[in-house]
Amino acid sequence: VLLGASGVGKSTLANALLGGDVLATGAVREADGRGRHTTTARHLVPLPGGGALIDTPGIRAIATWGASEGIDRVFEEIEAFAAECRFGDCAHASEPGCAVRAALESGEIDPARFERFQRVERERVYEVQKQDPALAAERRGKWKQINKAMRKRGDEKHA
Repeated sequence: VLLGASGVGKSTLANALLGGDVLATGAVREADGRGRHTTTARHLVPLPGGGALIDTPGIRAIATWGASEGIDRVFEEIEAFAAECRFGDCAHASEPGCAVRAALESGEIDPARFERFQRVERERVYEVQKQDPALAAERRGKWKQINKAMRKRGDEKHA
């Protein structure tokens, strides 16, 4: 099964594995080097040596809710450094004694990989908040306060 974001080349990879133009592919955009969204349905294609390949349309999003253990395994090296942070609730932003920040500065953690870790972690926190009514209410209240403060500030500027 080939899974991935839309336009990343799943059908092109399938064609390379199959040794010909079996599946339709689109041209690559010059702006970002990504393909056009061509696959609209799943295709089951028999492989010459046995087995089968399934080409799928691109996926838009993957929810991380309930996947904390798997995420921890994917980013094991970051989690290992995180366990060494001075504070248990370290956000790895600017806290003193942050072992993750120290590892980033020393080159032990790749900055691009840490950025992916942060993105996945934000998504995980968002999904947990969505599932927990108390956390969802707290989040709504926080944004309500922010919006009120912004409106008040805008009113003061225009007065």
